[in-house]
Amino acid sequence: MAHSVSTEALQILWDWLRQQSLLRSPFFPVLFSLTVYLSCCLPYICLDLLYYRLTLVRRFKIQPQSKVTWAMAWKCLRKILHNHVCFIFPLSVVHWYFRPVFSPLLAPRMFTVLRDVLACLLLFDMQYFFWHLLHHKVSWLYHFFHKEHHFYTASFSLTTEHTGVWEMLSLSVFTTLNPVLLDCHPLTEMLFYITNMYLSVEAHSGYEFPWSPHRLVPFGLYGGARHHDLHHLKFKVNYAPYFTHWDRFLGTLRRGEDTQRKSGKISERS
Repeated sequence: MAHSVSTEALQILWDWLRQQSLLRSPFFPVLFSLTVYLSCCLPYICLDLLYYRLTLVRRFKIQPQSKVTWAMAWKCLRKILHNHVCFIFPLSVVHWYFRPVFSPLLAPRMFTVLRDVLACLLLFDMQYFFWHLLHHKVSWLYHFFHKEHHFYTASFSLTTEHTGVWEMLSLSVFTTLNPVLLDCHPLTEMLFYITNMYLSVEAHSGYEFPWSPHRLVPFGLYGGARHHDLHHLKFKVNYAPYFTHWDRFLGTLRRGEDTQRKSGKISERS
């Protein structure tokens, strides 16, 4: 019964989306990307602004000595807007031209959505792990392409897309290509993108809550914010964005509780 209701809800949502002319516009991908990203960042930005006013917020900060300033936030935001306008938008127009929007009448079943979103996440996790590992092990790749993302040793939500053009395009290709490779429904593709973006922002947020995703996944299979925060702090550990199996298999997994935190002001990696 519950499965039938959830599938019907997906059909209602899909019917509504199919009626929206914006969905078929070349402007939709960049507007969708920016809207989802900034919506995911907004709650954490609010927490950063309330950090020194509410003791409760400080309890959940992974690096409590770090402080996010308006200058830091604005620097990241400028980079994000520049990348979307100058690179994501032209590429989305090309993608729109060569791959017109496909709108089947029926929405996917809920089980199919959950299965395909998980499959896309696992595939993205593998792709990013080996891409990330390579860009840390090969010095010129790190220096020219990945170093910018490590400007801050204490990440915050807006640093998620504080990257150079090559890194942004690489991850965009992974995100766009995986649903195509797995033959996902367009609605599933959108839900995967939203899930992927939220998890990526959460991993960079700098906060750990009792309801954080890694606490909901058993056996330490999912890393989460503390897992990725440790990568920015210690640099040569925890290369996977979400799950822990690749780091565990190749011996690069480190737990946050096993490492003593640095103290002092937020620092920038030279």
